[in-house]
Order: sequence, then C-alpha cells, then structure tokens
Amino acid sequence: MIIEKLPSIFEPARPVLQKIEDAGFEAYFVGGCVRDTILGDEIHDIDIATSAYPSEIKSIFKRTVDTGIEHGTVMILDHGTGYETTTFRTESGYQDYRRPDSVTFVRSLSEDLQRRDFTINALALRENGEVVDLFDGLGDLKRHLIRAVGDPNERFNEDALRMMRAVRFASKLDFVIDAPTIDGIKKNAHLLEKIAVERTRVELEKLFLGQNPTAGLKDMLETGLYQYCPEFAGKKDQLAGLLLNGNGWNLKNTDQVWGLLCIQLGLDSKQCVGFLKKWKTSNDTIKQVKGIIEAVDAMHRHALDAEALFAAGWPVLEDANAVASIYGWQVNTEELRNEYDNLPIKDTKELAVDGRALIQTAGIKPGPMLGKIIKQLTHEVVTSRIDNYRDLLLKRAEELKQEKG
Repeated sequence: MIIEKLPSIFEPARPVLQKIEDAGFEAYFVGGCVRDTILGDEIHDIDIATSAYPSEIKSIFKRTVDTGIEHGTVMILDHGTGYETTTFRTESGYQDYRRPDSVTFVRSLSEDLQRRDFTINALALRENGEVVDLFDGLGDLKRHLIRAVGDPNERFNEDALRMMRAVRFASKLDFVIDAPTIDGIKKNAHLLEKIAVERTRVELEKLFLGQNPTAGLKDMLETGLYQYCPEFAGKKDQLAGLLLNGNGWNLKNTDQVWGLLCIQLGLDSKQCVGFLKKWKTSNDTIKQVKGIIEAVDAMHRHALDAEALFAAGWPVLEDANAVASIYGWQVNTEELRNEYDNLPIKDTKELAVDGRALIQTAGIKPGPMLGKIIKQLTHEVVTSRIDNYRDLLLKRAEELKQEKG
C-alpha cells in the first residue's frame, strides 16, 4: 500500500528519515501515527524507528538528546523540533509485567514489529508513503478488528496494560477484539494489579471518551478485567447498568467521566473522595467531580435553584448537564446558561463587601462569626433577598451581628 499524500505533520520529519537512509540505515514512521493516517483520524505525534544504533544516530545528526538511550531512544533536534527516534530492538524478561529486564538492539524491522501489542499498531511507514505490513494490520483495519501480534498471552505478560489498551481501542476506534485476544485477556486479567494505577486510569479515561465506550466497557466486564481496577470488584451489575444507555454518552472530558462513574456506583459528593483517591486523580479533579455530583443530584430532584447554580459554577454545570443527559435528567443548555448568567453574583469575591470592610466598618471581629456572616450575606444576595450594594450589606451585617451575638 502506498499513501500518495501524507498528512502535513509528517512533512518536517521526512528529511530526518531521508538523512538516516542516506547514511545506509532503515528508518520508518511506526505505531499509532501510521494507523491513524490510514483511518483518517487526527494524529497527535509521530514515532520513528530505525536500524541505526543510538551511537550511529548521534554521529549522523549534530544535535541530539539522550532521552532514553539505554532503551535505544535518542531525540533528534531538527529546525527547532525534536523527533524521538528508537533503534529496532527485541526485549526479554518482564518480571514486573511492564518493563523488559533486557533490551537488545537489532537491525531487523520484523523483529522490532513483532514485539508490539496489536497488528493495527505494528505498521511501519516509509517516508515515501509506502506502508510495511508484516502481520496483516491493514486487513484488521478493514475488518475493524483488534488482534494481538502473535500469542496474546506473551504480549500481555510483557505489559499487562495492553489488556486495558485493547478495551480502550475497542471504544476509541469502535472495533471488535478478536476471540484469541479476548481469551488472553480473560486468562491474564489478574496481572492488571501489577500495573500502576495511574497508567490504568489513563486507559480507562480514554475508553470512556471513545466513540463507542459501551463496547470497551462491555469487554472489560465480560473478560473480568474490571475486577482488578480500584473499587470495581463486585460492582459488575452497577457498571453494566451503563450499557443500557447505548452509545450516546458523548462525554467531553475526564471530569465528566469520573462524575458519571461516581453517580453510577451510587457515591455521593463525600463518598466519591475516597474512590477518586484510590484512582489517584488530582485534587482539582476531586473538587470538580464533587460539584458535578451535587449539580446532577439537583437536576434529578428538579431542585436546581439559584444556590445550586452558584455552588456549582460554570463549567461544572455544563459538565453536570452532560452527565445528567445520560440518565435523562438534563435541562435545556441555553436555559441553564441564561439562569447562571443572571445570578446576581457568581463568586463570593463579587460580594460588595469583604472581610476587611466588615471588620473596619461593621465592627465584626475576625473569627467564626465573620465567616458565618459573609456566608449569610452571600446566600441572601444569590437568592435575591438583598441587592449587592455596599451600604445595604453593611447594614445587614450589623443586624446579623446582633442576631448572632
């Protein structure tokens, strides 16, 4: 197969491959960038593989950086752009089911490609557009099939995360995993526990953001892979409930993903904290997801009043509405935005008085009472019980001081 016109992302890198070839070595674009080129999908970055050893690459190019030279990876700096270039290699021994115990540099493209995970990722592309396909990856792309290169058991013992990558690709590409690969996942699912949670989390997030997430989730459940994810064991029925919602999730970001999972698992905004920490999400994600859960709950109860709008803020409300739509609880997006925009204030900082003014003018001492009064003033402004004017708020603060005194 010849690709007549390569996507523009390849053009600046073609001279790099040509220079390697002029020096007497082989060089190819490899992996996902080749797959996505053939599928017509967006390409985010490119990978280069070569028969040249790291020392040879460094002798060909004046400017290089040793980004992973022990594994054969050298970054070539060309016209202000860096291209990571990795020597063909074989690997052996995977004591941690992730990293090889030893790496051997080879001159053979075939030996290099046969260690890759799936046939659709084991394609190589010459700079002239010629596709090298040694494992019928092109056929699998046409068949919409995810198939391990060689023995699935060997591939998954080399890197157990590949099982999560399989179900993620089922979602991302809307492909089917072939039977031997599915069987390999079933046999080796327990090895996922050997993988760092952070790596598993990234694959799960990508699964839920794919074009057919129910396909990936279905494979996770049927192979038992879910049991070896944090807090998923014993939750098959709850997770399977998401399959009833068809393919129309249309989630846009990871906050929505985790909001959906927490709600589906019946976690409230407090319970979700421990769950998300097990998945090692960021503190910012935890904060956003708590807001999403509370806003979705308000939508479900038809209680999305001014206080709920203020508490959530934007874009949490937008994320919550996307999650609520999966359950049929959403509100009209335009109306939601208008209601939010019409709030008297959208942040406590917009209050016409602050703590300093209350201390200096209203004579309120620093401490718990000050915080309670600011909270009450915010509540009354948000619910339109009082206008957001300095004099009115100072007067009201003095009244609250007397009431709480």
